[in-house]
Amino acid sequence: MQLAELLKTCGLAALAVAMAVPALPVAASAASESSAETQRQDRDARRGERSGRDTRSERRGSREARSERRGNREARSSSRGNRETRNDNRARENRARDNRREREANNRGTQMRERDRNRANSVRRTASARADRERVNARARATQRRHANQRHDRRAERQRDNRRYDRRDTRRDYRNDHRRNTHQDYRYDRREARRDHRRWNRNSWRRNSRYNWSRYRSHNRSVFRIGSYYSPYRGYRYRRLNIGFRMDNLFFGSRYWINDPWRYRLPDVYGPYRWVRYYDDVILVDTYSGEVVDVIHDFFY
Repeated sequence: MQLAELLKTCGLAALAVAMAVPALPVAASAASESSAETQRQDRDARRGERSGRDTRSERRGSREARSERRGNREARSSSRGNRETRNDNRARENRARDNRREREANNRGTQMRERDRNRANSVRRTASARADRERVNARARATQRRHANQRHDRRAERQRDNRRYDRRDTRRDYRNDHRRNTHQDYRYDRREARRDHRRWNRNSWRRNSRYNWSRYRSHNRSVFRIGSYYSPYRGYRYRRLNIGFRMDNLFFGSRYWINDPWRYRLPDVYGPYRWVRYYDDVILVDTYSGEVVDVIHDFFY
C-alpha cells in the first residue's frame, strides 16, 4: 500500500513537471500552486500513512497482547496441570509409601509372631526333653534301687545261710571237740606232756627275712582278702586279744585254722601250737590250754 501511494505521488510530480516545461513562463504561479498542493497532499498522505501505520501497530499490539494473554492463560493452565500432576504424583508416592510401611509393619508383625511361636516351640521341646530325661533317670534309679535291694536281699540270705551253716558247724565242732577232749585228748595230753617241746620264741622268726609278711602283703593284697569272719557265738563282738589271754576252744576250732602258713609268709608251727584266724587278726594259740602265744593285729583285710 505504501508503494502504491509512493508511485502515485511520483506520477503526479512527473505530470506537473511535464505540464510546466512548455509553459514555464505562463504557469509559474500555477506550478508554485501545484507544488504547494502536492506538498499538502504529500503531507496528508504521510499523515494518513502515519495514522494507518499507527492503526496497524495498534492492531498488531492488540493481537500480540491477546496472544500474550492466551499464552499466559495456557502457561497458567499448563502450570496448573503440572501442579495437579505433581500433586497426583506426590499423592501416589504417599500412598505407595504408606502401603510399603503397612507391608513392612505386617511383615514385622508376622516375623515377631513367628519368632514367638518358634521360641514357644523350643521351650516346649526343651521341657519335653528334660521331662523325658528325668523319666529315664527316674527309671534308671528305680532299676538301680531294685537291683541294690535284690543284691542286699541275696547278701542277707547268704549271710543267714552262712550263719545257719556256721551254727551247724559250730555245734558239730563242739560235739567233736567235746568228744575228742573227753575220750582222746586226755591220753594224748599225757603223752605230749612227757615230750620235751620247745617254748615258742615270738621274736626269732620275725628277724628272719623269709617271713616278711608285711612286704609280701603290700604286693599281694588279694591273698589277704579272705572274706567275712563269723564268730562261733551269736552276738559276740570283736575284742583285742594280747599274749597270755586264754581263749575258748570254739575260737580255735578246725574251721578257723590256717592250714598253709607259708601262703601268708608265716612260719610253720610244731607241737600243740596252731595259727588261727580271729576276725582280721592272726593268733598263734596253744591248743592244749587255749593260751595266746603270739598275735599279729590287722593281718587280713
